[in-house]
Amino acid sequence: MRSTLNTTIEERMKLKTLAKQLTLAAAVGGLAHVTAAHELTRTECVEGSDFIRHAAMSRENGMTREDFLERMQSDIRAIQAFPAQLRWFVQDEEDEELLTSAARLVFDVPQNPETHQADFLAACAARVGSTADASGESAPNSAAVTADVDSLSEQ
Repeated sequence: MRSTLNTTIEERMKLKTLAKQLTLAAAVGGLAHVTAAHELTRTECVEGSDFIRHAAMSRENGMTREDFLERMQSDIRAIQAFPAQLRWFVQDEEDEELLTSAARLVFDVPQNPETHQADFLAACAARVGSTADASGESAPNSAAVTADVDSLSEQ
């Protein structure tokens, strides 16, 4: 009986140590996950701006705010079923918020589609990182996205 009791105490101590190690690993891993936000590329910003332009075109063709945002949220939920690295744009909460905020503005502060597109590009430019997109296109800074905004303004 004493042997069983000692084994149980040893097992509990090992479990407590393991629990502390797992808690520490989760905390460190969780912090690393929180700080490693997805850096948008120039191409993602341009594609996102196209989406926002199409949202404004949908509004102009009679789609209601509620219908558009409901469909958009449904699509985002479907996209989120895939691993983040396989998703377009909504790889993290910041991406989702950037896109949905711009979509809300399309209906709340109506402007022409090109203006909404340019506004989105400008907002997205601030988040462009120094990563390469899926096509290998490098986005060294936001200057290229800013040039895209300028070219849209001239249209």
